Amino acid sequence: MGVLDELSRLSSAEDFFVFLEVPFDAAVVRVARLHILRRMGQYLRGSEVEGAFAGLDEGEIRTLCRGHLEQAYQDFVASTPIAERLFKVHRDAVAPKQPAPKPFVPLAALDGAKGP
Repeated sequence: MGVLDELSRLSSAEDFFVFLEVPFDAAVVRVARLHILRRMGQYLRGSEVEGAFAGLDEGEIRTLCRGHLEQAYQDFVASTPIAERLFKVHRDAVAPKQPAPKPFVPLAALDGAKGP
């Protein structure tokens, strides 16, 4: 089984750190676990698109994955999940709000109105 297959079977952020032998502060992971894994996924997809996995053996793939996890972890040591805005709910919280449309009553609606 390959490294990427093994990663897909892991169930917690701590499992990723242990499997890839990346040291971590449990307090950082406790606050940003989903964000770290999502960012790592973004880095992995970027590498895949760039063809970085082509021709690599399992050891080299493991090293590449370790580097991406370390980079993702450091992103959240230096920043916060709110500041990074990886999830839609965080992006929507700061998105400019569209003003409510002004009520519109066409003149034709006023012309046909009959009073008591």
